[in-house]
Amino acid sequence: MLEGLIGKKIGMTQGFDDQGNAVPLTVIQAGPCTVIQIKSKDKDGYRALQVGFVEGRAVKTQSKAQLGHYKKSGSPLTPVLREFRLDDPGEVKEGDQFFVDMFKVGEKVHVMGTSKGKGFAGVVKRHHFRGGGETHGSMFHRAPGSIGASSYPSRVVRGLRMGGHMGHERVTTRNLVVFQADKDHNLLVLRGAVPGPNGGYVLIHKAKKS
Repeated sequence: MLEGLIGKKIGMTQGFDDQGNAVPLTVIQAGPCTVIQIKSKDKDGYRALQVGFVEGRAVKTQSKAQLGHYKKSGSPLTPVLREFRLDDPGEVKEGDQFFVDMFKVGEKVHVMGTSKGKGFAGVVKRHHFRGGGETHGSMFHRAPGSIGASSYPSRVVRGLRMGGHMGHERVTTRNLVVFQADKDHNLLVLRGAVPGPNGGYVLIHKAKKS
């Protein structure tokens, strides 16, 4: 059975809990998602459900390979295609659709997305370095300092924290609580923030009970 959905981040708002406290909320367009392909251990080497996000807009680029892949499930081309690993698909078959009502209010979920890209950033912004003195001609304000030794090992060690590309990484936010699930409008409202910009695609998984 499918344990998650593909969603599209709409934006953030706020609501009120049972005690009247204002809480931050993220609104996600979650599903509907159509099963495009069922992958098996014998044929593909692993078990998974390949799922397409039905967004309601047509896909402009349609190759023959894409059309043939979607033809068996009877689904139109979708802008996003993702896989969900699972041990047993159960009675799920190609063409089945899943909706946001699979999530219940109060349930915990994990959300995976791509964080916002920040471009090149120095060590102060990227790694929260303190920096040097700001006065008396230190000439060492936002520099990283020493990055290695001269005699040994005479090189920069792998993984040293330095300036570079910041953001645009796969990020998982765990144990977000479902605040509301609206099947009529395919909306999922979660307490807290999820990675990525507005309009970015995310994967929503049910949190496994420990």
